[in-house]
This record gives sequence, structure tokens and C-alpha cells, in this order.
Amino acid sequence: MKVLIDTNIVLDVLYAREPFAEDAARVFKFCELRLIDGYVSALSIPNIVNVMRKEMDREKIRQTLDVLTGIFNIADLRGTELIKAAETDVADYEDAIRCVSAARIKADYIVTRNLKDFRSSMVPAIKPSELLERL
Repeated sequence: MKVLIDTNIVLDVLYAREPFAEDAARVFKFCELRLIDGYVSALSIPNIVNVMRKEMDREKIRQTLDVLTGIFNIADLRGTELIKAAETDVADYEDAIRCVSAARIKADYIVTRNLKDFRSSMVPAIKPSELLERL
């Protein structure tokens, strides 16, 4: 199974955001063990780093990115996807980019807590708890 992990799911684990962290951490573990083929969008990396910069120094950020890239593949951004995303019915442009990237990598699901923004996605969006139920 291949999934694209939304930015907030990553941040839920990094910042132990309750009540979301437990299910998100379990998804991380399945990806780390390669029981799920997990991806994050290249778009998510600068968003995650911007949040981390508020509380971490450069070394801690680099270490965290090393861990994340050991767990997840990065779905690179392509110029054609930026244009295609603008043409979708997904209201939030960043989410539209994630949808298009998920379709390109042939993800089975986008894992997010924000299902409403992914209603028009070509790839179904599910919550971490739903993904865990399907395993």
C-alpha cells in the first residue's frame, strides 16, 4: 500500500499533538518498517521546517529531516503538477498540489485529518485511524 502523508500528520508526531499523535505515530511506524510505502510531498518539507524553526536550532532540524527522510520517500514536485493542480477543483492550492502528486506516485490514499479539503481529490483521503483499520 502506498500513501501520501499530509503535513499536519507529520507535525502531529513531531509535536506530540493530542489527541492526534498516537494514530499518526502508528502510521509512521508502519512506514518505517516498510509495511506501508509512505511518501511526503516535497511541498511539505518547507512547511515542516518553517514550523520547526520556531523552536529548534539548525542541527536539530537537520537531524529531524534525516529521520523523516529515513521513514518516508519524498514525492518530488514537478512543474507540470503545479499547473495541473491549479486546474483542479481542490480549493486549497497546496492541497491540490498534494492531490496531483499523490496521483502521479499512484498512492492508494492521502492520509490527513483535513478530509473536507480533499473531497475533490483523484486519490481518496482518509484519516490515520481509517488507514490503520484497513491494514
